[in-house]
Amino acid sequence: MDVRRYGPFPYIPQPARPPFKLPDGARVALWINPNVEYFGLDDVMPGVVNERIPAAHAKIPNVRNWSVRDYGNRVGVWRLMDTLSRYGIRASAALNSELCDHHPEIIEEAVRRGWELMGHGITNAIRLNEMPPEQEREAIFQIVERIEKATGVRPVGWLGPGLAETWNTLEYLSEAGVKYVCDWVNDDQPYTMSVGRPSMVSLPYSVQTNDVPAYFDMKMSVPEFEATIKRTFDTLYREGETSGRVMAIAVHPFVTGLPHRIGALDSALEYICKHPGVWLATGREIVEHYLESDFAKAMKG
Repeated sequence: MDVRRYGPFPYIPQPARPPFKLPDGARVALWINPNVEYFGLDDVMPGVVNERIPAAHAKIPNVRNWSVRDYGNRVGVWRLMDTLSRYGIRASAALNSELCDHHPEIIEEAVRRGWELMGHGITNAIRLNEMPPEQEREAIFQIVERIEKATGVRPVGWLGPGLAETWNTLEYLSEAGVKYVCDWVNDDQPYTMSVGRPSMVSLPYSVQTNDVPAYFDMKMSVPEFEATIKRTFDTLYREGETSGRVMAIAVHPFVTGLPHRIGALDSALEYICKHPGVWLATGREIVEHYLESDFAKAMKG
């Protein structure tokens, strides 16, 4: 992709779009995105490196920060699985491929529960825009192929670690067979990009109904995060009466999987699922429906 001033997709303002019709007259397509991540004990932990502490001087092992994240894979992810299953939700997990090597038990259970597994880097300690440019394409293919080997299904979705991309990422993802990305948090409906063969689809994702930015950056309390999810749903549900909306809830096992935070997700899902016209879908299902719709023709520009 060439360097450009605007994104690799048309600008189509909401009022200029035709209605987006969801299956069975649904108003909202809800998809849940657990970020299931792996960090090595010899990795520099996120949030440690900054302008004052370059990576070369960061202290490892960072037992405290590493252990917080390891809790997610030892305990938190299982709590999330049980919570989602109570509502009949099959998650679309953004998966670090190193998890396939270190915690295959999580992969096996996710597959058993019908989860979709998307590409999400090798480890969240390394982002695509932090590796040498010549390694990016190789890394993307390595990630997709490792997840396919572990699950028997080649990933068609992608969420970049830190939502990071380079000017080449979308082309490389398309070469690897990825059909949709979630890095561009700029819409409530899917749209088609002008990159890839076939053209890449952007699926709505969120850094608002997302536990890491909510709790760590915006300093929300647990009740505030629950309220944010519910109020977001209320607005999208109202707007979805005339044109369907997509709502993403992004959670991390080491964050929402904690005992004092799981209730916020549980309560929010109970509230949402009591409403008629909510399609509990995977990311792949939403994108496949979008591509078969008349709405997709309008969203190509």
